[in-house]
Amino acid sequence: MAQVLVRDLDTLVVDRLKIRARQHNRSLQGEVKAILEAAAPLSMSDARSLAEGWQRRLAGRIKGDSSELIREDRER
Repeated sequence: MAQVLVRDLDTLVVDRLKIRARQHNRSLQGEVKAILEAAAPLSMSDARSLAEGWQRRLAGRIKGDSSELIREDRER
């Protein structure tokens, strides 16, 4: 996984990010990661490629029906 280092951020910006992280019940790193991921969405071709890769990896596997698990969860 890649890492990004941001230098010379204003202390007020970091403080606002910490507040935002607390509001979302995340760490500062988790909040910054969520912001960056939202700012750089996948293109349709990238999403299609990703989905095709998952389909290839999961091909031939037996997939269960999750409706029974959902029903049990709702009954609890």
